[in-house]
Amino acid sequence: MRPIRLDMSGFTVFRDQTTVDFTDADYFALVGPTGSGKSTVLDAICFVLYGQVPRWGGARGIVNALAPSAVEARVRLVFESAGDRYVATRVVRRDGRGNVKTSGAGLQLMPAGFDVSKLDTGMDLADLGEVLAGVPAEMDEAVQAAVGLPYEQFTSCVILPQGQFADFLHAKPATRQQILINLLGLQMYERVQVRAAERGKTADAKLTVVDQSLAALEDATDEAVESAAEHLARMRELTGAVEAAVPGLRAARAEEEAARGTRDTLDAELGLLSSVRTPKGLAEATGAITAARTTAEQAAEAVHEAEEAEEKVRGELTAAGDAGSLRLALDRHTELDRLTEQEGWFAGKVSVAEVECRDARASADLAESEHTGAQQLLEQARQDYRDAQQRDRASALRGHLVAGHDCPVCEQKVTVVPQVPRESSVRLAEAAGNAAREAAEQATARFQQRDAVARNLESDLERKRGQYEHHLTRLAEVRKAVQGLPGVEAIQQRLAEFTRLQGRLEDATAAVRSARDRLRAAQTGVRTAEEQQRTAWRTFDAVRDGLARFVPPPADRDDLAGAWSSLVDWARAEHASRATARAAAEGSVTAAHQATAGAHAAIVALFTAAEVQPPATPPTVTADAEATLIRAAAVTAERAEAAWQRMTERFEQAREQQDQRMVLQQESRVAKSLAGHLRANNFERWLLEEALDLLVDGASGILRELTGGQYELMHDKGEFFVVDHHDAGLRRGVRTLSGGETFQASLALALALSEQLAGMSTTAASLESIVLDEGFGTLDAATLDVVAATLENLAARGDRMVGLVTHVHALAERVPVRFEVHKDARTAYVERVGL
Repeated sequence: MRPIRLDMSGFTVFRDQTTVDFTDADYFALVGPTGSGKSTVLDAICFVLYGQVPRWGGARGIVNALAPSAVEARVRLVFESAGDRYVATRVVRRDGRGNVKTSGAGLQLMPAGFDVSKLDTGMDLADLGEVLAGVPAEMDEAVQAAVGLPYEQFTSCVILPQGQFADFLHAKPATRQQILINLLGLQMYERVQVRAAERGKTADAKLTVVDQSLAALEDATDEAVESAAEHLARMRELTGAVEAAVPGLRAARAEEEAARGTRDTLDAELGLLSSVRTPKGLAEATGAITAARTTAEQAAEAVHEAEEAEEKVRGELTAAGDAGSLRLALDRHTELDRLTEQEGWFAGKVSVAEVECRDARASADLAESEHTGAQQLLEQARQDYRDAQQRDRASALRGHLVAGHDCPVCEQKVTVVPQVPRESSVRLAEAAGNAAREAAEQATARFQQRDAVARNLESDLERKRGQYEHHLTRLAEVRKAVQGLPGVEAIQQRLAEFTRLQGRLEDATAAVRSARDRLRAAQTGVRTAEEQQRTAWRTFDAVRDGLARFVPPPADRDDLAGAWSSLVDWARAEHASRATARAAAEGSVTAAHQATAGAHAAIVALFTAAEVQPPATPPTVTADAEATLIRAAAVTAERAEAAWQRMTERFEQAREQQDQRMVLQQESRVAKSLAGHLRANNFERWLLEEALDLLVDGASGILRELTGGQYELMHDKGEFFVVDHHDAGLRRGVRTLSGGETFQASLALALALSEQLAGMSTTAASLESIVLDEGFGTLDAATLDVVAATLENLAARGDRMVGLVTHVHALAERVPVRFEVHKDARTAYVERVGL
């Protein structure tokens, strides 16, 4: 695998679009400060091919592919392998929940002569060539087929990352053996041996099946084929004879069906004529309509009489007057008596209220006088308090007066200083004021309470006076309304008469309703009787219409019973004439049936003569029976033909199975022989030992040059050892070497893998490039010079790409192409320096 071009966007430290062009970079170095992103370039190559990176700890470390705060990372690699050019693409995205997943991956085989610079135009993936893998699940198999190595061996032989440079040196023999098998394509011989063994087993299995088939075809002989052909000829003759005899059977059956049709027609006519009978209850139905009409007429007369009686009572009730007016006059008399009785009660209520109101108002006036006096005493107490304040201020000044000096207030000379009172005038005035205030508040409360009571009583008095005046007004109105009205006793007599007449009217109205109900019932009876008669006529018409083809006699539409009697007599006469014709028809049916049975028996005899079981047919020969006979003969011939064809095919199949058996026997012998040779000679083991010898010899030469002749590399039973010539040729395990010595031994193996084994590989896993990402800083100047010269010689051959990841300036200066990796606050970027 040889990288051509690498494009990165959003991948770890390469946030922006970055392109690394490896074209013509046979020997290159990735240089830059620690943490700038040198190793990330190699990570991108591993990631786009295999979906994982060694230092990420497996496929679960995919979250490391995204640059900080980026939502998508894209990596694309154009590379060559075994003369073909491929482009691999892998895209990683972060979803809305923060999960990072591979959203797209693909591998395509690019057409020959494709210009890689066209990738800068943003070409669609469909334009890049044949699709070998279109989804992430297809990538592993497609990449391994193109590169020739799985991920673990790719990172041990092509890109040797930090921390895994010595993996091949320290690998277990089985692991190292599997790497060599993949590199040399030795699995091809193992596959050949396995395929040969499988083919031998498959041939044996097929041979067993063929033998079983031949055993099943043991009866497929020439005699069996000839016997089947003779049976087919006989069955064809039977088919022809049956087909020739069936028309006679069909004609006999047609005559029998015609005779049966004539007889059945007569049976149907006899049954129809015998069903003509006079309906039950015809006479009762005819008389019922007359009785119903008589009842309806009587009910109509009763309704008329009841309506006349009702109208007479209604006239008498109208002459008796208006019951509402009489009841209203009686109510006026009753109200007058009630109002007269209540007049004295209302007058007494008003008198009591007037007395209570006068007493309450007098009490309120007295409380108001007390309130006025208390307010005056309170005002006098307030004035006394102000006077006391002035006296106390004047008394306070006396303490500052001195006899013979001027007064500070009036500026007059003081002759005698008055005595200062022992008790404050304000205190006395304040106590008197509090007593006056309390008395005023009590007087105010009493006045307010009594005034409220007086106001309530005055309001109640006004309300009662209004009620009394309204009562007097209503009393006058009722007295005026009663004037001119009859007396109470006369009104009550007239109301009793009115009630009696109203009862008679209700009885008369009930009699009218009852008579009308009887009339409606009678009318319903008439309609029912008429409908029964119409139904009887419809029945008659239906029976007569059913006999229309026999031309029955005409009916009298005014006499239902006579019409039925005439029709029944005519039907009996017609039935007697058809009974004689029916007996003659039955004889014709018997003769025709015997002819049909004879024709059928003749055809059945044809089957018996041909030693074939005749088909089961019903006693009565029908069209289905004829078809059954023809079909049975045809099926017999078809089965005979099928048996003959099957026997012929089995005979041919037996001959083919014999030929196939000979081919399978030869194929089994050849496959088993090849599998045995490959397994018995341990061919693959011999090739591995030869390859490992060549690898160790080449690595020993490089290691001697790197260590100044101190160390050589050897192997024993798959394990690696070094021979220390500075210690009397002591053999040491490779795990006892120091860090620098381990690097030198690992480098020697890596270079030997690239140089020695590439020529022996028969598959796409040719080591067309090697990239080293570790260890140069541990070498001294002399060893570093030897390492540099060795790598230069390897790169000078032109068939290998050699890459280094280093921050050793002396080594980087000797590399013709350098990719300088820089990093700023946003992103890392790569700049090519040199050729």
